[in-house]
Amino acid sequence: MDRQTISRLAHADHPIAAPLDDDSVRRLLARGLPRGDERVLDLGCGGGEWLLRALTTYPRLRAEGVDISEEALAHARRAADRLGVGDRLTLHHQDAARLVTAQGFDLVLCVGATHAFGGLPATLAAAREHLAPGGRVLIGDGYWERDPSPEAVDMLGDLADLPATLDLVTADGWTPVHGHLSTRRELDDYEWAWTGSLAAWALDHPADPDSAQALEAAATHRDQWLRVYRDVLGFVCLVLRPTGTGTA
Repeated sequence: MDRQTISRLAHADHPIAAPLDDDSVRRLLARGLPRGDERVLDLGCGGGEWLLRALTTYPRLRAEGVDISEEALAHARRAADRLGVGDRLTLHHQDAARLVTAQGFDLVLCVGATHAFGGLPATLAAAREHLAPGGRVLIGDGYWERDPSPEAVDMLGDLADLPATLDLVTADGWTPVHGHLSTRRELDDYEWAWTGSLAAWALDHPADPDSAQALEAAATHRDQWLRVYRDVLGFVCLVLRPTGTGTA
């Protein structure tokens, strides 16, 4: 079983691939889409859940997404058609870091997918390339709430703490106009959904040749979460505007 399939199964009950509840997603989209007729790009869109929610909420919106997973994009297409928003959604099957677009977007999203670019600074640089004048960026990434163990750093990367993360963003020429820190409930709900959905699939399909691997992956992830990073990892979403473009 490849990582993309594991991810699809693990997110069955929590389609937003980040520790955010539905109200948080709704509020972040509202902050990023003040008019409701914007053009939106999601870099690393996966199954397109952010775009689908935006399209169904804002009927004048148009959206594009890019991801390397053909399976996830196929899911996004089917869901968009089922919801009646397929005519306003364009999907690109390619590396998000290599995407070339002809015109800018009013909102560029990348939540929980900065690893596709090699980290937060490179993600912000990519977002800037696709941003229309006056546009906004909605970005979500992890940060250390307290000093991590070497094992946590090896597992999740060389993240900064929250003040240093904001310093990096502002030094790169961005001004935060809204933010959200995932609560402990959101963080825990996400991990329980991830591990529980994958484990439930394995238990429901005992004859499947991938069942044992899925059950082991769920147990390993749960153990890492509880023992390695639960008490040190936070998650922040920021709505950003390029510094010097006027009021929010």
